[in-house]
Amino acid sequence: MLEHGGRIRRAAQRYGIALEQWLDLSTGINPTSWCGIDVPRSAWARLPEDDDGLLAAAQSYFGVPQVLPVAGSQAAIMHLPQLRAPGTVGVLAPSYAEHALRWREAGHQVAPLALAECPSAADSVDVLVLVNPNNPTGARVARAQLLEWHTRLAARGGWLIVDEAFADADPEDSIVSCIQREGLIVLRSLGKFFGLAGARVGFVLAAEGFLDTLEERLGPWSITGPSRVIAQHALADRPWHSAMRARLHTQCARLTALLQGCGLPPAGGCSLFQWVPTLAAAEIHEALAREGILTRLFDAPRGLRFGLPAHDAEWARLELALGAYQETRS
Repeated sequence: MLEHGGRIRRAAQRYGIALEQWLDLSTGINPTSWCGIDVPRSAWARLPEDDDGLLAAAQSYFGVPQVLPVAGSQAAIMHLPQLRAPGTVGVLAPSYAEHALRWREAGHQVAPLALAECPSAADSVDVLVLVNPNNPTGARVARAQLLEWHTRLAARGGWLIVDEAFADADPEDSIVSCIQREGLIVLRSLGKFFGLAGARVGFVLAAEGFLDTLEERLGPWSITGPSRVIAQHALADRPWHSAMRARLHTQCARLTALLQGCGLPPAGGCSLFQWVPTLAAAEIHEALAREGILTRLFDAPRGLRFGLPAHDAEWARLELALGAYQETRS
């Protein structure tokens, strides 16, 4: 299995620091999660039902009728490669590594692509996969550019898959309103913006016939009853959406300023994380870990992804630890 952020228990064991003393900045998950309902006992006692209101809430939130709730966007990532005969798949790199892995496991020829290579790849690959905004670099592709690539792919029977896991805080480049187009597939997640990664709820948005095929493959009861209840109410809480977008924009600016002030200017990011490419990534990661602060370390390219602290004490702790590291370098 691939390495992912959030392995806080493993870090606690490795560094001998109690679990509750860690500051986990490794995931890019909103540290102020939505929490607005107590799950009724009936959600635990009965099998999930697909007419419970979750689909309607998702349709309203995304503004389109073609939505398939799934057990986290990871479920779709694992099954989508099995819905095509083996072919050539261009995957943006660096990016969320599960995409390339699952297409390769299904027998497809995977070509890692730099962002600058995507325009030409749209005329040659069978499937083009990218994350927008990208994880971990935060790079963005404009909506018009994505749709132009899709037009060229679809003319040859190809697919454009856009993973919008981090798009909810900044949805201006989202292409969910265009998913009636054949060969356009969008993935969304409840885990990042809503801070509900543990609920394991995601959504696939695509043409209706395609969603029917995917749903048949996934089988019944793919999302637990309690998760369906939580997801339905989170998607419907529009005042929370607006307030949280404003809060995250403020926190994003704060994190950018903090990193710049500590000699680590971000080269990209989004409202939920900042990306700092640096040859000293492993050294900084280790120094912070010894202080009980977990970041996400990447080797290719070398860099660190910093998520958002939750409150002022955590902000102060991060600034103090980075300042101490810089002092050792001077």
